[in-house]
Amino acid sequence: MERQDDRSQMVVQKSVTRFVDAVRTKGYVTPIMYRQFNEEIAATGNVFDIEMVHENKLYIPVYRDPANPSTFEGKYITDFSNFYTDDIMKVMFPDTTEPDQSETRRYHLEVGDFFTVTIKNKNRTPATHMQDMLLAGSTGDNTKIFVPYGGMVINEDDV
Repeated sequence: MERQDDRSQMVVQKSVTRFVDAVRTKGYVTPIMYRQFNEEIAATGNVFDIEMVHENKLYIPVYRDPANPSTFEGKYITDFSNFYTDDIMKVMFPDTTEPDQSETRRYHLEVGDFFTVTIKNKNRTPATHMQDMLLAGSTGDNTKIFVPYGGMVINEDDV
């Protein structure tokens, strides 16, 4: 049973890597990309918690007096504004009848932003059930498959 969990881990790792790298290369995620990703990991027979994080890079100008634009010091500080799974899903799956291919349903990122996906199983895997039987009780945490992966957005495709 442990081997089944190992195979599931490998399938999920490959799917997460492919999905995140596609988003980083294209600069957007679509409902079609997300659904395909979900289908790939669902093929393992497990139920997953999927967390997506988009860190939007911001450049903030530095002023001696923020109320006076002429005091700009010629420097910028960088900061990030984070958007999470719910924010991303609202763009991809709005309460409209727009088709999946619609431009309005694309969640866009910019070069220099970061995109990360973290996946963990929510169900008790077959190996966990077997351990529970052998140990005559619950083995505790269900998480056997855990995959964090992400990186910097490197491109913004128009199509």
